[in-house]
Amino acid sequence: MKNLDDRIVRRKLSDEVFDRLHDLIASGEVGPGDEMPSERDLMERFGVGRPAIREAMQSLHNMGLISISHGERAKVSALTARTMFKQIDVVARMLMLTSPESLEHLKGTRLFYERGLVRIAAERATPVDIDALEAILASQKSHYGNSELFIDDDIAFHRKIASISGNPILEALSESLLKWLFEYHIEMLIWTGQENVTLQEHAAILDCIKAGDPDAAERAMVIHIERSRGLYAVKR
Repeated sequence: MKNLDDRIVRRKLSDEVFDRLHDLIASGEVGPGDEMPSERDLMERFGVGRPAIREAMQSLHNMGLISISHGERAKVSALTARTMFKQIDVVARMLMLTSPESLEHLKGTRLFYERGLVRIAAERATPVDIDALEAILASQKSHYGNSELFIDDDIAFHRKIASISGNPILEALSESLLKWLFEYHIEMLIWTGQENVTLQEHAAILDCIKAGDPDAAERAMVIHIERSRGLYAVKR
């Protein structure tokens, strides 16, 4: 029979505080929009010093569970699908950096869900949705030459298409996957001269959505995704 190591590992005080604060939020003692107790109150309540409180609060902030603003009391965040994906953001980025296979899987995943999302958009898009997509495309054109803003608009364009589904998880997934992919795309965008091609492809996708033609919209999206696949590569 194997010998099991049952020794108790001493935990950091900040980890213990984190668990207590997490329980405060999970139990509903403090809810979305509520202010967290002050540092002094928490120090007295848990019998620990300020560093442990601050480290635990920062961990909650990094997870998206609370928001911290300078000079103001930390507040509990409203939990959304975006919050859920934010929690795995660091791990996902690290996975993409260390595993070329995972990057290829991510590209395939994007192709799969973008095809379905654009079909839904072509079937359901309202005049308001069309106006929003046109405004994003106009903004992207105006940011030609500014890679950071151009890519922000690129993400916004695809996120808006996803939002037409009415499914906030799909919308958040669209945003997260694109951000992870663009980790490997920003430096290439300008030097490979792909901005004009991206704009043309986005315009073609938008035209198909406006026409209410899901088959054409899917074909336009496949062309766009397949063309861009080679631009995403693990940095050496």
